[in-house]
Amino acid sequence: LTQEVAKELTIQTLIGAGKMLAESGAEPGTLRANVTSPNGTTAAALKVLEDNGLGEIFSQALTAARDRSRELASG
Repeated sequence: LTQEVAKELTIQTLIGAGKMLAESGAEPGTLRANVTSPNGTTAAALKVLEDNGLGEIFSQALTAARDRSRELASG
């Protein structure tokens, strides 16, 4: 894929996922399970992300942002 096509696919995927999440009222994990075909491309990609600790990376990033926000707020 070209960088331009990859960017547009990413934008449209995020817009679509956000709309589905907002309109369905479903939990994010439920929505993900509903749109992920067993043994499909999304399942393969998610396995790589999970196997490489993406959840822990996000957790650490959010904790760092929270901690820095508290530091900035306290002056």
